[in-house]
Amino acid sequence: MPLRMRVHDREPIGAALRRFKKLLERSGMKRELRAHEYYEKPCDARRRKDAARKKAIRKAASLRKEK
Repeated sequence: MPLRMRVHDREPIGAALRRFKKLLERSGMKRELRAHEYYEKPCDARRRKDAARKKAIRKAASLRKEK
């Protein structure tokens, strides 16, 4: 999926760069690039995903407990 962004006339380059960074972040491309930066063995990927799932469950349980 190609990302497109138009730079408006007389728009400062800093503002255009900031909009572009937000666009990359929202599209998930930044996360995907970081994930593919190094090879991750399938067993390590499963272990990482399982740990993230357990962390989310613990966080949800602690939030429910506080209420």
